[in-house]
Amino acid sequence: MSLWSRLSSELRTAGRAAQGAIDEGKVRLELFRMGQLSDKAAQALGYAVHRARREGRELEADVMERLDAVVTKHEEEMRKLEAELAAMAAATTAASAASGAPAAGASTSSASGGSAAPGATPPEA
Repeated sequence: MSLWSRLSSELRTAGRAAQGAIDEGKVRLELFRMGQLSDKAAQALGYAVHRARREGRELEADVMERLDAVVTKHEEEMRKLEAELAAMAAATTAASAASGAPAAGASTSSASGGSAAPGATPPEA
């Protein structure tokens, strides 16, 4: 019975780790999407300013405020998502420290500090 309970426990742990990775991936994807939206809004603002200057006029205040508000909204959402990612990383680090396992994303590079090219053999110790 001990073997089955140990197996069950390990499977639950693996399931939680997989769900955490999926959740982190969703947040990273949303962060990337927000970055793209922010870039598009900033680009629209830049084009609007450029067209107005090229035509020798000032950009209308309501257009400037609307585009600026969109950029600001996306940047705020990005900050929230970055904070959520940082909290997830801290929780993962705390959980792995408590279990004695290495943290997800922990470095596994060689002691030389460099990364080897794909297919290269590691240096002899």
